[in-house]
Amino acid sequence: MEKFLRSWRQDALNRGQHESAIYIGDKVLALTNSDADAFWLAQVHFSNNNYTRALALLSRKDLISRSTSCRYLAAHCYIKQNKFDQALSILGDHNPTHLISTSNSRRKLQHLNGSHVTLRNGKTASSRSDRIDRSEEREREDANNIRFEAAMCYLRGLCYAKQNAFDRARDCYKDAVRIDVQCFEAFDQLMKNSLMSPAEELDFLESLDFDSIAADPSVAQEAAHFTKMLYTTRLSKYSSPLTLSDATETLSTHYNLADNPDILLSRAEALYTQCRFVEALELTSSILSSSDSSVLASQNHQGQNLGHSPSVYPLHLACLYETGATNSLFLLAHTLADNAPEESYSYLAIGTYYLSVSKIAEARRFFSKASLLDPHSAPAWIGFAHTFAAEGEHDQAIAAYSTAARLFQGSHLPQLFLGMQHLALNNMSLAHEYLCAAYAMSSGSPSGSLPIPTDPSKGLPPLGGDPLVLNEMGVVLYHQNHLEAAVELFRQSLALAASLQCDPGAWVATRANLGHALRRLGQFDASLLEFDECLRVSAGGAGSGYGTAVGGGSGVVATSSGVGGYEDRGLIGSLHTSRGLVLLELGRTMDAVTALHEAVRVLGASGGDAAGGAGVAGTLLSRALEIWALEGRGKPEIIERSTSGKGKGKSAVRTRDGGLNRVAEMSRRRRIETQYAGEEWTDDVFDAESTIPGQSNTLEERVEMELDEEADGLLDRALTRIRPRATRRHGGGQAMEVESLEDPPGSRNRGSRRSPTRRVETRGQHGDVRWQ
Repeated sequence: MEKFLRSWRQDALNRGQHESAIYIGDKVLALTNSDADAFWLAQVHFSNNNYTRALALLSRKDLISRSTSCRYLAAHCYIKQNKFDQALSILGDHNPTHLISTSNSRRKLQHLNGSHVTLRNGKTASSRSDRIDRSEEREREDANNIRFEAAMCYLRGLCYAKQNAFDRARDCYKDAVRIDVQCFEAFDQLMKNSLMSPAEELDFLESLDFDSIAADPSVAQEAAHFTKMLYTTRLSKYSSPLTLSDATETLSTHYNLADNPDILLSRAEALYTQCRFVEALELTSSILSSSDSSVLASQNHQGQNLGHSPSVYPLHLACLYETGATNSLFLLAHTLADNAPEESYSYLAIGTYYLSVSKIAEARRFFSKASLLDPHSAPAWIGFAHTFAAEGEHDQAIAAYSTAARLFQGSHLPQLFLGMQHLALNNMSLAHEYLCAAYAMSSGSPSGSLPIPTDPSKGLPPLGGDPLVLNEMGVVLYHQNHLEAAVELFRQSLALAASLQCDPGAWVATRANLGHALRRLGQFDASLLEFDECLRVSAGGAGSGYGTAVGGGSGVVATSSGVGGYEDRGLIGSLHTSRGLVLLELGRTMDAVTALHEAVRVLGASGGDAAGGAGVAGTLLSRALEIWALEGRGKPEIIERSTSGKGKGKSAVRTRDGGLNRVAEMSRRRRIETQYAGEEWTDDVFDAESTIPGQSNTLEERVEMELDEEADGLLDRALTRIRPRATRRHGGGQAMEVESLEDPPGSRNRGSRRSPTRRVETRGQHGDVRWQ
């Protein structure tokens, strides 16, 4: 009868008929009165959310103190009821660390269990059969007890985490995995909550005993290798990119897991850390659009965004935000709010949408709601802090980032953002400290060390970690006037980004920072090359545009001018402004006027906060025109069309003695700098009559005429390049070229020359140095 009732009980449970299983299970327990049947019935109560009934059943006959499995289940019931003190009273405070060293003995027993003695007639030797059976039964009991002990370590970690004792929670999780390497829940908590740094994660993985996995001896080695590769895909993407890519590739090809959502998510996370947002978005969209993982996909179009693992939504939302797909964010946020209003990632999606459309107050409210529903959600805390940073509320942002740093001790992002906030507050020492800590976490340097020196003579750290940390550290050194060290850090950041195969367009700001540091060092030619490269990448020469369909097949196309929206943030205009300043330093006044004019056009058309930079560019443009007009005063005679000698076929603009007198030029420059030293520059139009007394207003007409001639010369040179044969055929008629008035080499020290601008003040999103 017991056998019949147990079969009936199990069949009802398999069909999800919990009431039938409970009714029949109670009759089985009444007949047998065994601990195993009592534990089975308590498990059914637990699965049916009847935690009080399960605890009442386990309290009978003192099952909690006599059985490890019953003690585990009772503690789990208390945790589900948020009674963490009662759960800890059952679990105890200490982990059974002595079980960690028994892995070798477990492997020996496992080997003995598979080595049976068989006679010729196919029967097992009778002299050893009873002993082997008892050994197998005892080994199974020991294995079950060991697994329940590991599971109780995991429950201790949950209790400590709920009490904000994260150090003790981390130790409990680590002991749980060391005791039973198949306790994935504990390993998942370690990785998901970033309780260890990337280097610590890799060391911990190597210390695990995967050979202790209980499996058939013929496949035990392969099972151990497979489990290790699965765990490797969960590591931080900054720890060992090569190891991670090898594990992902093996699982995708050899085990046909290329379309598995967890493997796709791991690849998308790696692409996101490389700033390859479009590729990462394609992978996350493919996960959300997979029909086999969503039951609602056949019912409506919006169902494709439901029924997935919660871990995919934060990354998908981040990719949508980075690519500017606001329409897809709007649709996804509404879908999640309608179908999963109790989940934290639904409010995270709404907050991300409001942040993308610059509604900061609404975004903060929904990020706060997400953090209340899931206090251990790192994206919710980071987004909540971002809203304060977006409004310039640095003190509140620092408080929110500090909370995130306390909750997620192994992640370098809160430390990085804290360093950026202190940098904005001009607290260079604190910014240096936080950024060094962020670099140590991301690169695997020893904790507490300062791997980035302020003295360039001491050398620089090896490549590794997050390139953005190196960029921000370079900005700190730039403001501290450690220009050579800043240049090396900017170059190292670009080299690291290239080694990680990052999108070049995402690091335009870092290259611009390098150009500014070179400019202040007096290396104007190298600085100009960096700014030219920035403009080339920003125009699409090496960056990837965002013109692909995003949003999980929703058909929304996200387009962006420039690279990653940098056009909207004024970076393109800032690059033209910086280029014009360097050209002024090189004495190429006409080219500087052209660059600054383009800067005014771009910044004025961009709108928003970026339009404020047009005033600075306009001021520089007016000063460049003044310098150009003063240079024109030294050229009273213009040889308009010389068809003989070296100038054959061209128009050479020269002074009477063949060039500007360098001493007179230097004195004029000093007079200009002295005249405007200590003044606040405005956008007033240059008054020729007040500046050049004794002359009529024909100087402005002369300037306009010379500008027209310069424009005609530029056009003729372009046409000459296109039609070289036509130019040679017409002889020396129409092509004009204005000789540049550059200083001869070695005429003076350009590094000691003061620029006609004020100082470099702030930086952009990636720490790009802006003009104030």
